[in-house]
Amino acid sequence: MMTEKPLILVINPGSTSTKIAIFEGTEMLKELELTHTANELANFKSSLEQLDYRFEAVSNAIKEMGYNESDLKAAIGRGGPIKPLQSGVYHVSEALVKDLTTGQATDHASLLGGLIAYKISQKNNIPAYIADPISVDEFEDVARISGCPELPRISLLHALNIKAVAEEVAHEEGKNLNEVNYIVAHLGGGFSICPMRKGKLIDANNANDAGPMSPERCGTVPLQGLLKMCFSGKYDYPTLRKKLIGRGGLVAHVGTADCREVTKMIEAGDKHAALCLEAMAYQIAKEIGAMATVLKGDVDKIILTGGVAYNKIVVDHVKERVSFIAPIKVRPGQNEMKALAIHAVKALKYSEIIKEYK
Repeated sequence: MMTEKPLILVINPGSTSTKIAIFEGTEMLKELELTHTANELANFKSSLEQLDYRFEAVSNAIKEMGYNESDLKAAIGRGGPIKPLQSGVYHVSEALVKDLTTGQATDHASLLGGLIAYKISQKNNIPAYIADPISVDEFEDVARISGCPELPRISLLHALNIKAVAEEVAHEEGKNLNEVNYIVAHLGGGFSICPMRKGKLIDANNANDAGPMSPERCGTVPLQGLLKMCFSGKYDYPTLRKKLIGRGGLVAHVGTADCREVTKMIEAGDKHAALCLEAMAYQIAKEIGAMATVLKGDVDKIILTGGVAYNKIVVDHVKERVSFIAPIKVRPGQNEMKALAIHAVKALKYSEIIKEYK
């Protein structure tokens, strides 16, 4: 039988760091961010090749924090871009490991979360989980159709933080998620703007494909101009992809993806920086407006979350344009670590909620 407050390891890998935390139940005891330098990562051709390196770093960090792996009751990692699946918590099975390690998943550091959790679990005979990966797919069929049959719209979104924040807001108002309709705008390095109907994320912009420009991504761009760039002979695929996803958006316009730095530029009188930050907010608001039509105007709340939601200039611009739709709740930052811990606690307590990856 599960102890009342099990010790849980939470693993959240990013492109240049790995966040880990030890939770006692849903209470965080200690958190550590392991930084991986460019020189260290230069030895690896892909995220997957970093597995042993990051696993060793995590194992050492657990000891440095004063804990023994043998005391852990579960390990849970951030889920990577695997095939489309339902929202929820998943046991890291051999089938999931196979897809994560044989090219079935898009190469992204987040896929290492489940793999590191799996290695910890195998070593210590404890369960390993992932929860609400970015490939959560609750789209309605009508949302999948694009104007090009060969290019259907796909669900890739910041599901973990979106679901956690929405549930938190609903709980504060004494409601269940299945009773409300929200539009949640996750505003980080990439943006996910989603209509949530009765707890289901029925559409999204897909931060890598379309929607507003963000600090690091282009969002929707003029199609004919993009085609000309593709066939100009100036770019190969990796270079152009990086220009659109990673070096697009704010960083392309003003040289930084940090909204705090952009604010300083504006305060120093930089009119171009002011215009670009307003343009980003304008596009966020326009996407929120579009998602309101998906819900047919029946919107109980608009929620702004993620790191960019700390920026008053952006938030004020967005509020000015969308406040007529529904009340706005600003919940800046993200709490993915606690969200993962909550999923692990529920999985240990209620085994029937655990989904099997197939």
